[in-house]
Amino acid sequence: MIEHLLAALSPLNLVFALLGVAAGTIIGAIPGLTATMAVAVLVPITFGLPPQSALILLGAIYTGAIYGGAYAAILLNTPGTPSAIGTTFDGYPMARRGDGDLAVSVACLSSVIGGLVGALALLLLAPPLARAALAFGPTEYFWLAIFGLSLIAALSTGDFIKGMIGACLGILMAMIGLSETSGEVRFTFGSQTLLGGIEVVSALIGLYCIPVLIDLVARPDRHLEHPPETRGFRLPEALRILWVERINALRSSAIGTLVGALPGAGGSIAGLVAYSEARRVNRRPPPYGEGNPGGIVATESANNATVGGGFIPTLVLGIPGTPPDAVILGALLVQGVRTGPALFSGASDIVYTFIFGLFLATVLMLPVGLLIGRFAYGAIVRAPKSALVPVVAFMTVIGTFAIRNSMSDVLLMILLGVIGWLCKLRGFAVSPIVLGLILGRIAEKGFVQSWTIGSAIGDLPGQFFGRPLSLAIIAMTALGFIYPFWPRISAWLRRRPAAPRAAQEAPSRARVLLDLGAIGIMAAVAITALVQSAGLGRDAAVFPRTIAIAMLVFCALAALRTLVARIVTDEPSSGSWPRRIALPLVMLIAAMLVPQIGFLASGLLMGLALMVVAEYRPHRPSGWLILAVSVAVAILAFTLAFRDLLAVPLPAGRLF
Repeated sequence: MIEHLLAALSPLNLVFALLGVAAGTIIGAIPGLTATMAVAVLVPITFGLPPQSALILLGAIYTGAIYGGAYAAILLNTPGTPSAIGTTFDGYPMARRGDGDLAVSVACLSSVIGGLVGALALLLLAPPLARAALAFGPTEYFWLAIFGLSLIAALSTGDFIKGMIGACLGILMAMIGLSETSGEVRFTFGSQTLLGGIEVVSALIGLYCIPVLIDLVARPDRHLEHPPETRGFRLPEALRILWVERINALRSSAIGTLVGALPGAGGSIAGLVAYSEARRVNRRPPPYGEGNPGGIVATESANNATVGGGFIPTLVLGIPGTPPDAVILGALLVQGVRTGPALFSGASDIVYTFIFGLFLATVLMLPVGLLIGRFAYGAIVRAPKSALVPVVAFMTVIGTFAIRNSMSDVLLMILLGVIGWLCKLRGFAVSPIVLGLILGRIAEKGFVQSWTIGSAIGDLPGQFFGRPLSLAIIAMTALGFIYPFWPRISAWLRRRPAAPRAAQEAPSRARVLLDLGAIGIMAAVAITALVQSAGLGRDAAVFPRTIAIAMLVFCALAALRTLVARIVTDEPSSGSWPRRIALPLVMLIAAMLVPQIGFLASGLLMGLALMVVAEYRPHRPSGWLILAVSVAVAILAFTLAFRDLLAVPLPAGRLF
């Protein structure tokens, strides 16, 4: 073991680990550039390296990219990577109240703890954990996805019924395209663009980031509070928070390791499950979702623990635990390294050097992450809104395009952003929609496979409810759904009046009609899914039909509540409506101009137009010129970086 540790600490491997963490962190911080893309783009660099160094570099990139997603989640309310979804729930509220620097430091420390726990599990527990992962069948994956959906009870901003409607909408959106179970085409309405389905990461960017940009341009306020003085990394405060949340960090790291070891699960599920459990046992103010640092600790320690956890089935069984592991597995095969049970004995020098290199990369993430996080926080806090809005909008466009090199994805991302903002306006929180979109495919695959097996053996209830692992997950799911309502249930059981709600003014007739209209649109979506499912085979139709029926039931309950109880949960909006409309309109026009004038020219036009839309203060010509040059330089730098460093084929346009 000592020789493997010394090999990992060689100057060459130290440099690779440092560069890998830095590169991965920067790439992961850009919305749209996932950890999978970071590893895939930089994999060719490793082909001429020794296997140990190649693995250390790729592992460091992976580790850094998972953590990097926290920056955009905290400072822009946009998960840089899907695994950072849970970080937005409490990270962004902390940033809004002026604690973004503290949130970044807490995220960095939590990521280091999670990464170390995952790497330790890979070192000590790889074979038994790999065998435990194999015990998960399709039924367990289905219930695991439903367990993730139990987080809706916590994220529905006080309206559980609308949260469930949003989750059903997200699941139905995940069904668009080719069915994974039967290969049939579903819900595309004849569009070639939708054959490949809705790309999850571009949907996340649209649903989370575009509403933030729309609200930003509507008011002259700053994006984040400017702290009264420079407070540095705030490490003492962050360390105190980690000490208080130590049980949360260790529990979430263990969850991340276990979920990461499940082939195909990934950091997004791990983060959501850990967040749900942390929220369930939390007793400290403020509540989760309102800026509790425990939410960041749970999500970031869990998603970074999936790095080590995901390598367990990858190295021991040759089955990728997460999508980036699949890319790294391919790089190993190019290197001539064959994974499997004999790897730890036949190629122990490679494996153990890599594991110690993973420890090294995780430790290096602390100084690298804090430094980059400090720079990112300072840049975003001090940037004027008229510069921040166009640059972030361009990042969402180029990041979305880079995923599948498709302008159709960009147009869809903008449209989904508008839909997400309208949903939020009518009281349908975005997070349940995103949860449904992410977990829909996993839930459907497990559901249909379990349905098929249960039908074949003639024991459908036993297939879903007769396995010990399934029963354990079902029990945790029930707790997740019931826990937010437990105070009311407990008061009812004891025959005591529940805590009185704050008196609310009766909604106006216009608000009631708008609420019913929004619920009616959701019901129309469910009815459309039912009609479309009628022409599909059983395997392709059974799950979306089930979800559509459930969605109709929730819509009926929501409409009944609005009509009878006169309860309307919408979000009042103030600010400039012309500016709100202008932002997505400018982005759509710029995206449609790309085939004609090219990506760079349309990006510059979009940036300059949004600069005007976002600016409220009058400027002299020299001030406008400085602002325009700053925005243009930032857009040009991103374009060149994507085109030349990441090899993204940006369209040049017919006119150029």
